[in-house]
Amino acid sequence: MKKPDLDPTVIFELFRGGHATELLTASVAHFNVFGQLAEQPLFCDELRSRLELEDRPSVVLFTALKAFGLLVEDQHGILSLTELARHHLVPGAEFDVGNYVGLAAQSPNVLDMVERLKTNSPAGADSDSGAAFIYRDGIASAMEAEESARHFTMALAGRAKNVAPVLAENVPMADAKLLVDVGGGTGIYSFALLQKNPQLHAVIVDRPEVLRIAEELAAEYGVADRAELVPGDMFADPLPTKADVVLLSNILHDWDIPECRQLVKRCADSLADKGRLLVHDVFLNDALDGPLPIALYSASLFYFTEGRAYSAAEYRSWLSEAGLMSGEIIPTLIHCGVLTASR
Repeated sequence: MKKPDLDPTVIFELFRGGHATELLTASVAHFNVFGQLAEQPLFCDELRSRLELEDRPSVVLFTALKAFGLLVEDQHGILSLTELARHHLVPGAEFDVGNYVGLAAQSPNVLDMVERLKTNSPAGADSDSGAAFIYRDGIASAMEAEESARHFTMALAGRAKNVAPVLAENVPMADAKLLVDVGGGTGIYSFALLQKNPQLHAVIVDRPEVLRIAEELAAEYGVADRAELVPGDMFADPLPTKADVVLLSNILHDWDIPECRQLVKRCADSLADKGRLLVHDVFLNDALDGPLPIALYSASLFYFTEGRAYSAAEYRSWLSEAGLMSGEIIPTLIHCGVLTASR
């Protein structure tokens, strides 16, 4: 497994850029965000209440609007309009372009995003096909059917093949013998680490249909003899204990805050005395005002899963609650980085 010769990050930014249109149009034509704030600045919770949004969708929406340069939030949590928004997005303003933006108000993608914001539920959660990327008792999951699980898992592998070699190169593991990859999917991140560290053994925990693909790839990458595949529910089934390293790679962003806190605690409890927990993910600014590419990725996560992008401060708070001390973020690729925590 080798690093890509060219950085594909810009492709991912272009792909996720459509969410900017959806969120801006929803704010203008469906929620009247700028008209509400033209009257007076509002606390985040007050604006959220007026828009009749729950916490997760309001964070996704307000983060994007701040990243767009249209809203600002002060140290007290009060939101107000920027001059750009006041000049061009307040209804009735001399140079208002809101009606132009509103031309997309009835487009299917905008309407679908509005529905996701209003219901706080991922696409497919109320259909027979099920949610695309998550498994949870009580809703249908595409990850439980062989054909759809293979399709979605291999789609995600496209990013992993680019990022995994960089992760393996940037995170030393010479002192580790047991790696537990929770929600490891295809196992590609583990396989890159196994190739880089010949003393390492990996246990990959995920749903049975997903692990069928991991088994094939383990053989392809020549690490099948050091990769153990364990089917299970990471929220309910026991995790392997005494792990030198537990990896959560692009997992926590699929879940809301209570589930994130629960999973971090479970992983922390499974560590050996001097073990490390690696959170490999994207990171919003601690002020939840960007960066813009991560704010748009957060909208994508919100649309497809029960989660969103989180800030380093949010992750560090959960790690601290679990009894771990976190360090600095080590960049990998495609906006990702590794936050390491240990006892």
